Amino acid sequence: MPAAGAAVYDHRMSATPSAPFYKRVAPGGWAAVAWGAGIAFTALLRIPVPGQEGPDVLPGFVILRWDGLSMLAVATLLTLRGSALLARRPTAALNHLLVASVIASTPLGVTAIPFAQYLAVDVALYAVAAARPRPEALRALLLALGLLVVYVAVRLLAGWSAGTTSTLAVALTALVAWLLGRSEGQAREYAERSRAQAAAQAVTAERLRIAREMHDTVAHSIGIVALQAGAARRVITTQPEAARQALTEIETASRETLAGLRRMLGALRTADRETETRPETTPAAPGRTTTAPSSTATAGGSTTAAPGRTTAATGGAETSPGRTAISAGARGLPEMPGLAALDRLAELTGNAGVRVAVRRVGTPSPLPPDLDLSAFRIVQESVTNVVRHSGADSCTVTVDHHDPGHLTVTVEDRGPAPGHARVSPGPGSGYGLTGMRERVAVLHGEFTAGPRPGGGFRVTARLPLPTGVTDR
Repeated sequence: MPAAGAAVYDHRMSATPSAPFYKRVAPGGWAAVAWGAGIAFTALLRIPVPGQEGPDVLPGFVILRWDGLSMLAVATLLTLRGSALLARRPTAALNHLLVASVIASTPLGVTAIPFAQYLAVDVALYAVAAARPRPEALRALLLALGLLVVYVAVRLLAGWSAGTTSTLAVALTALVAWLLGRSEGQAREYAERSRAQAAAQAVTAERLRIAREMHDTVAHSIGIVALQAGAARRVITTQPEAARQALTEIETASRETLAGLRRMLGALRTADRETETRPETTPAAPGRTTTAPSSTATAGGSTTAAPGRTTAATGGAETSPGRTAISAGARGLPEMPGLAALDRLAELTGNAGVRVAVRRVGTPSPLPPDLDLSAFRIVQESVTNVVRHSGADSCTVTVDHHDPGHLTVTVEDRGPAPGHARVSPGPGSGYGLTGMRERVAVLHGEFTAGPRPGGGFRVTARLPLPTGVTDR
């Protein structure tokens, strides 16, 4: 879910507050405002104001004639054109603003380009330095400073007086604006790199968690195989039917475990190949808000990311900082829970102050252990988010078995409830959805997360069911 400005609570917001006014205005708009302020200041210097005997600067005779006013009008049009181009073609925009500053200075009868006529250029330098690559930003600075040098040099070569110190002051303000823009641009680039690194760490942590759970599943299956093999060996001569049943159980457990390992390893290998070929992301443009970086793409699935998430703690797994009431009570869940434990999860969530309604649609079908566990973890993570960040007093969990080829789990809330406080009002790490999406990717499913039309938030995972697998 896109977020702009300061979020009141996590990504589960049904209505996001708008950005501050100064961020909603494009850099070109501020350049136009700066030009207008410069014109107003120039006029103010040339008229008597209360408290002064006369104007600070005597107006040049040209500015009072039609040709002087025409020059100011042309300069204003060039500035407006440059302001409109600033976001799309910053170099061309800067050229327009520089020419406008020279034209506007001509009828003023001054010895150097005044600071007021360079205000729009300063704004453009700031915008270019903040949003564009360093070489382009450096070229813009050299162009702006070069124009000041050329203006003074032409006056000196022509034998006219030149305001060298005034030009130095104007150049200093341009340099300061450029440095401020570079500082903001570098801070944005660092934030982008930090988000990408945190997203990669979240994916790695989720993979390790899946691997631990797969290890437990494999160990459980191997234990079953060993027990059934021992039982079959003891009764194979006296009870052939019982031995045959034991061998069937061994075959089923082996096939399910092998299928789970293939799904996990196949997804991880695909993710590694995509990571190697994925191009580097570029920093966002000014005024744009980025979402949480996405993890591996699902096979045939779609995903949406949202900022401000904290990975939920679950029983037996490492957790991120800040445990919830659910994670504190997670030891009340089975060591390897599945969808059958949803009622217990709903009870624990109710103790945390959020009612959970569990709906089951269709006839339940046997699920492989890894798929059953992943479906439960997705529900648990989503419900934890409701408790921590949504401010809702209830949510609904729907387990849909209607499609014989897919299992669909949905967790949705209706948004903040009056008088219901959030457990964690501050923003989270932003990558809980990344972990859920990674888990769904391992199973080659589809994952979506986003705001509901009527308010609140909805998380949906659609997991394909393997054929020919029975529950043990």
